[in-house]
Amino acid sequence: MGGKIRIGLIYGGKSGEHDVSLQTALAVMKAVDFTKYEVTPFYITTKGEWKSGAPLLGPAESRDALTFSAGETVNAPVSNALAPIFGAIQAKGDVSVAAVNPVGTKDTSLDVIFPLLHGTFGEDGTIQGLLEMANIPYVGAGVLASAVGMDKVMMKKIFAQEGLPQCIFRHFTRTEWEKNRAYHLVELETAIGYPCFVKPANLGSSVGISKARNQAELIEAVNFAFQYDRKVIIEENIDAREIEVAILGNDEPIASVAGEIVSSNEFYDYKAKYLDGKSAMVIPAEIPHETAEQIRQLAIQAYLAVDGSGLSRLDFFLGKADNKIYINEINTMPGFTPFSMYPLLWQESGKPYTELLDDLIRLAIERHAAKQNIQYSFDVE
Repeated sequence: MGGKIRIGLIYGGKSGEHDVSLQTALAVMKAVDFTKYEVTPFYITTKGEWKSGAPLLGPAESRDALTFSAGETVNAPVSNALAPIFGAIQAKGDVSVAAVNPVGTKDTSLDVIFPLLHGTFGEDGTIQGLLEMANIPYVGAGVLASAVGMDKVMMKKIFAQEGLPQCIFRHFTRTEWEKNRAYHLVELETAIGYPCFVKPANLGSSVGISKARNQAELIEAVNFAFQYDRKVIIEENIDAREIEVAILGNDEPIASVAGEIVSSNEFYDYKAKYLDGKSAMVIPAEIPHETAEQIRQLAIQAYLAVDGSGLSRLDFFLGKADNKIYINEINTMPGFTPFSMYPLLWQESGKPYTELLDDLIRLAIERHAAKQNIQYSFDVE
């Protein structure tokens, strides 16, 4: 691939994590090495509208190219913002599948897509599916790993199949809850007890999570979680430290040092994570070397179990009383500002932010190149 690598940077989106995506995209824009890359921004509004800016060729342009708010991009929106990617797009941002480039072809105006979308409609396999159909390299997990990583219920079922240690959990849909709420309350109080945590099954950044200490709070928490998804998951409360590990790679991933989150709140919710600025990150985590190594190996095992690629952050609980390890979840598109845990873990591991970007783009191109050898049709003799 000669000359500069042309990156399409997609950010924003319809999910509740829209603002987190903006922070991530701004950080990547500022850190891009413009001697190696040309960047074209693609902004998705909270209503799902796509807007595109002109290619950015230098750091001064990247600082001023985008207004990171729920409003407009500085560059004038174009009606066919995704035309360079998919070949055709309808005016409201709905991709016309019939017009997507067929497998084996690629619009050469872009070499790789960097989707910096957190949460639903971006981190859950939807945008990855579109990019697979367009046969364009993209950074991060594929369709399967993205979907599994977003759905906490399916994630935990795969982790259980893999034999990874987890806390006790239960789950149900809105329909199941409405039909037999009394049964589920008894089941939850018997199997998990109080306090417990209630979460939407498909969401990230600690959105929609509540801690329930009694039945009244549990009912309220379940109804609150259903505002964000049709399925909820309830987990036991563990008096534990929160340990995180960053993973990088495709078929042979590597793990960073382990870090610890010391939350400013009773638990690491959205406010503690993004708003109050009081939560602390301890990197490397002050835990025994053997424990850190065990967590790192479990992180790689979990990453491979869901067929991860590119990057992920694996979150664990470490029991305060017994040092027992529990895997909590995988995040296939973690926060990526220079102050986020994922790049900070790699910085402590000897890999600075700009080098991390280089590696992720390289991994995306390598993964795509390997998939070009797959045969999708066959001749019947």
